[in-house]
Amino acid sequence: MTRPLRLGTRGSALAMAQSGQVAEALTEATGREVELVQIVTAGDRSSAPVHRLGVGVFVSALRDALTAGTIDFAVHSYKDLPTAAAAGLHIAAVPTRQDPRDALVAKGGRTLAELPPGAVVGTGALRRIAQLHALGMQLEVIPIRGNVDTRLGRVLGPDADLDAVVLARAGLARLGRTGVITETLDPMLMLPAPAQGALAVECRADDTDLVELLAVLDHAPSRAAVVAERALLATLEAGCSAPVAAYAVIAEGEPTGSGDEGDYAQEIYLRGAVISPDGTRDLRLSRTGTPADAAEIGKALAAELLDLGADSILGHDGSTGPGTQHIGSTE
Repeated sequence: MTRPLRLGTRGSALAMAQSGQVAEALTEATGREVELVQIVTAGDRSSAPVHRLGVGVFVSALRDALTAGTIDFAVHSYKDLPTAAAAGLHIAAVPTRQDPRDALVAKGGRTLAELPPGAVVGTGALRRIAQLHALGMQLEVIPIRGNVDTRLGRVLGPDADLDAVVLARAGLARLGRTGVITETLDPMLMLPAPAQGALAVECRADDTDLVELLAVLDHAPSRAAVVAERALLATLEAGCSAPVAAYAVIAEGEPTGSGDEGDYAQEIYLRGAVISPDGTRDLRLSRTGTPADAAEIGKALAAELLDLGADSILGHDGSTGPGTQHIGSTE
């Protein structure tokens, strides 16, 4: 009898939930049984703010287990992956992406606009901290760590000490916790992290049978969107915790055939932003193209952002740059 496939996952409730969903989908599509194998990562052992932990802190242990052959494949939150390819490993599938937007959970059911000046808002991402500061709402924004329930408890629990928290909507959805959301944030206000809401299903590149098996989970539009967003991130030479935001949408464009039955070409619309941590510099641009050119679109948009001074915001030249800039093509 064929043994179950070993799926490596972090042990958090969210990681277990999303890995379990991938396992169920694979079994349903192929008939192969899957068992979850919990792996503890360096990020799980640290209490430091996420943006200080370094790139790949949540994935290196999973990749080590893959390389060693103690697991057959792994499921990552795609936004946690370093942009550089891992030698000997292959992203075999990007399943259908969850809603990539950020979500606000606030006391009293408040929306972001209803938070008073001085309200204390917690979040784990420097990108969110930067964008909240850029709104100019005089909020007190603090970095927080912990799993989803820990963060929610700081607003909704008996010992709540925050007025609101901002989390990824996708994580709340995968845990069945969307009922606590008081506002799903418009990307015009809070642009998501590159690849937010997407999963990466990774295996060894030389395991060709498994590469082929896992491909059944791949969703081409989700993969194209992620490729564009991460190409922007890589070209900016920024890590997954940097104050960089990107959001690609795949939509039908102009008809390519004649009559009512004509085919419609797909278009990819990519927005990107680089924001200083204090919110005083906010560069935003957008670019369109075809999904087949997703990587080139991301690289080109990053190049435009660099021309506007994104490298100084990211610290590549050691400067911070004065003043506030709001630049955009269609923003």
